[in-house]
Amino acid sequence: MNTNCTAAEALERLKDGNARYLSAEKNRGDISPSLRKKTCDDGQNPYAIIIACSDSRVIPESIFSAGIGELFVIRVAGNVIDNHQLGSIEYAAEHLGCRLVLVMGHDHCGAVDAAINRDPSDFIKFITDEIREAIGDEKDEYAACRLNVLHSIKVIEDSLEIRREEEHGLKVMGAMYRLSDGSVEFF
Repeated sequence: MNTNCTAAEALERLKDGNARYLSAEKNRGDISPSLRKKTCDDGQNPYAIIIACSDSRVIPESIFSAGIGELFVIRVAGNVIDNHQLGSIEYAAEHLGCRLVLVMGHDHCGAVDAAINRDPSDFIKFITDEIREAIGDEKDEYAACRLNVLHSIKVIEDSLEIRREEEHGLKVMGAMYRLSDGSVEFF
């Protein structure tokens, strides 16, 4: 694990990890009993914050070939941002020293599809309403997913606490994960 990793160094680690993942048959991240004990005793030291969809096909630790303690992962359907996610991001930036926040959407997202093609009720509506705000009238699924990521980035960047952290080197960026081949497009 890397202490006080810059945003640029964290991005390179994510890119390198995704490159390894593209040809991997098994998770290459360290999940050993000794690392579990070490992180239990000494605490966590993640090098990046990942906001990803709850979709069971999107597993950030695997996608970036990361092991225990390397990524601070926040998962919510549609990778939408509210005060709970902002609080988690602030915690990881302020208390754990993470310098990179990556909002990672994915293609074939059920939450985005629901926002485009359905009118859900109950609690799902909170998610789809946020996505609808992000995508407007966009009907192309991939373009809508990307707009949703950009909206989440804006919500994060507009947070007063996050802006304060940017003074200390915090960087917020986006990415799209492709389910079919496992590749990540950073933007």
